[in-house]
Amino acid sequence: MKSVCFALLVWVGLGSLQAQDSTAIRRDTTITPGQTPDNSASDLLADLTDSTEKQELLPHKMIFTQRIFWGPKGLLRTMNIAPLTSEGRIHELKVRRTMLVAHQIGGFLTLAGFVTQGILGAKLYNAKGQDYIDTKKWHERTATFINISYGTTLALSLTAPPPIVGPKRGFTTIKLHRYLAIVHLAGMITTNVLAHLIEDNSSLKPYHRAAAYTTFGAYAASILALKF
Repeated sequence: MKSVCFALLVWVGLGSLQAQDSTAIRRDTTITPGQTPDNSASDLLADLTDSTEKQELLPHKMIFTQRIFWGPKGLLRTMNIAPLTSEGRIHELKVRRTMLVAHQIGGFLTLAGFVTQGILGAKLYNAKGQDYIDTKKWHERTATFINISYGTTLALSLTAPPPIVGPKRGFTTIKLHRYLAIVHLAGMITTNVLAHLIEDNSSLKPYHRAAAYTTFGAYAASILALKF
């Protein structure tokens, strides 16, 4: 089970090297004060149908996972599950918002898992006898939980429908979040690999711990980057 979760994490994680606004809900999907959901949808629909030159249905730049599913020739388009229409894009933006809210929740759950894993890891280094066996079991269970929640959270970001407009130019907190995502993804992969190697080579424990702390630091910073 642990190997399967790790393999899934690596496969899904490759797409994050090009990840965009993953945890922030962009302004193109929010409802401004004083508007009802129906009014917001009507206004957005009017913007979409007003002029094809004024507002295109899809951004020019999309990450490859979005293009696979939601691109002009994506799977959902060719299978006629999600036709590329103004009305369809209204629905997709609602789906996007829901997925990104779930992504945010998953992000905080994963962060809690990291904190728990850090406590268990510190205890494991000094545990002996039955205490070591019990702590190791919980350490492995927590690692499995983190891999599943991390992979799910990442997948929600990579497969969400694209926004109406592409990312802003220049440095933004969204881009900082993306750069830090590359760091903590690399840390996740490294930590998992070292966790398997430690079973045959205990001298790798310090490197495993360093990778885990680096991953946690980058992950926590990526979440805080969106709050300021």
